[in-house]
Amino acid sequence: MSRLNKLIEELCPEGVEWKKLGDIGSFYGGLTGKSKKDFGNGNAKFITYMNVYSNPALNPETTDTVQISEGEKQNKVQYGDILFTGSSETPDECGMSSVVTIELNEDYYLNSFCFGYRLHKQDEFLPDYLKHYFRSQEVRREIARTASGVTRYNVSKAKFAKIEIPVPPLPVQEEIVRILDKFTTLEAELEAELDCRKRQYEFYRDQLLSFEGERSEGVKWMKLGDITEILRGRRLTKKELSNTASYPVFHGGIAPIGFYSQFNRPANTVMIINVGASAGTVGFCNQDFWSSDGCFCIGKSEKINDKFLYYLLAKNQHSFVTRVRHAGIPTLDSKVIADYTIPVPSLSEQRRIVSILDRFEALTTDLQSGLPAEIKARRKQYEYYREKLLTFKRCQN
Repeated sequence: MSRLNKLIEELCPEGVEWKKLGDIGSFYGGLTGKSKKDFGNGNAKFITYMNVYSNPALNPETTDTVQISEGEKQNKVQYGDILFTGSSETPDECGMSSVVTIELNEDYYLNSFCFGYRLHKQDEFLPDYLKHYFRSQEVRREIARTASGVTRYNVSKAKFAKIEIPVPPLPVQEEIVRILDKFTTLEAELEAELDCRKRQYEFYRDQLLSFEGERSEGVKWMKLGDITEILRGRRLTKKELSNTASYPVFHGGIAPIGFYSQFNRPANTVMIINVGASAGTVGFCNQDFWSSDGCFCIGKSEKINDKFLYYLLAKNQHSFVTRVRHAGIPTLDSKVIADYTIPVPSLSEQRRIVSILDRFEALTTDLQSGLPAEIKARRKQYEYYREKLLTFKRCQN
């Protein structure tokens, strides 16, 4: 911090210049004119919605491809570009950024539900600086104001272009990157250690939820749709949500998007997200809640313990994630869930397995203790310094 303060005092003591995005760069769209058959076995790399949403710095190690014909006019992604999610089922997913921080040695193309932004002068900003800046809270608030919609939210590029950002000197950007990257590196190391612990848990979970050989005796295999109903919720408007209401509302993710005065699903219900970046994710809510239409819920059944079903589906979550359609906004069809076949042992065996896995899960997911708590603390520390370091005084010249 002392080195950064000295740099600011030396290079920009009166503040930094702020510029509108529309004045220092231009926007471009993702792929156009493509059909489902063009994806999956193509000749060029394809940047998915999830890649942009999940990575402040673009992950180039993608296996997704798209077919591009010779001479076809499509926008190629380049080093230094900033990619944004432009359309989403939820406003929070709009305008999430991913910066291309490394040179690309082959052609990459962007999905149609995202858009790119390219600076006119690449030497004004460090891409690694921008990966932090565009995820900062202040910019996220500004970006959120550019999105509007009812059932689907879309970013207005005209409004986006009016967003002003500071242009600090490059040495100042370099020092900020050095500081913030230390925090993200430490968090990544802790995440890796936690991942090892989770794999240990998953090993024992897989043993308990494997019904082969002697353990298959008395176990029936049934389609989920034959045991219970796959229930779709009802969307609420933003005005209906309130942070003071009693019941959490789920739509497009396993974290509540707000609270409502009523509930349409009882406590201890399994949910599977069906739209957006979290499509295919299995969740479980231990209190009464409201399910929106971006979240399928599994109805109650006398044949299956709800928590046992959660552990079973969470173990096989990849079966749903891999069936999500990604050509546009990620979407999971209810038929995929209804047709999924599960083992159904006796209820007493289900309860026994749940009691063991509950104890194991607490060791790897409890945010109040152990590695999850330390990771949470490091993330908060990073976010605190990110907001502090990326706040600049405006130059009055």
